[in-house]
Parts: sequence; structure tokens; C-alpha cells
Amino acid sequence: MKLFGLFIVSLVVFALVFSAPLAFAQVGTGGPTVGTGSGGCGEGLLPNPLGGETCTIPELLERIVGFLVLIASPIAAGMIIYGAFQILFAAGDPEKFKIGKRTILYTIVAYAIIFIGWGIVSIIEDVLGGGGL
Repeated sequence: MKLFGLFIVSLVVFALVFSAPLAFAQVGTGGPTVGTGSGGCGEGLLPNPLGGETCTIPELLERIVGFLVLIASPIAAGMIIYGAFQILFAAGDPEKFKIGKRTILYTIVAYAIIFIGWGIVSIIEDVLGGGGL
């Protein structure tokens, strides 16, 4: 369990280290200005780090949830396999068997919560008056 915690902490540190240059990037000397160009979304001195197509909050949320699903799929598969190995190597110990069962259950619940994010994005689009039917 300590190894898994260390893995999560190192993953967060890795993400922060490689996303910091994007967060603090500034072009020009007049300070950061976003969207002050001649018309399009993201034009100005500070470019849109998510690409020129993401201009609204619902589009941003869709990209975030899509990224989470893309990352969570292999992690969930790995955690289910890890839980299966815990059950396989329990050697008759009911406590180890229960831990493996719990690992699989929590993985499935977490993955379902990530998929619920698509519904939350849809609700936010409806509330904010974004695209729809």
C-alpha cells in the first residue's frame, strides 16, 4: 500500500513539474492578456494552452473529462488485475481475500464516478445555456 501511495505522489509531482511551464508562460513584455486579439478565441499575447478550439467552459470540461477517462482506463484495468492477484495469492486467508475484493470494488466505483463526469458536463452545458438539442 505504501508503494501505491508513493506512485500517486510521484504522479502528481510529475504532472506539476511538466505543467508549470504552461501555467507560467508569458509572451511579450506587456504582461499577459488573453483573448484581446482581432476576433478569434485565444488570440492575444498569451496563447491558449489547450488549443485554439477550446473557448467555452463546457468545451474545457469535456476535454478534462475525456482526458480523465483516457488516463483512468489503463489504471483501472491494472488495479483490477492487482486486486485479482491479491485474491489469487490470499492462500486461504480471509482478510487478504477481503482486501483483494475491496480493491476491485473501489476501482469499479472510482471508474464509474469518472464516467459520471460526462453527465455532469452535460448538466453544466444545460445550466449555462451551452450547446444542446
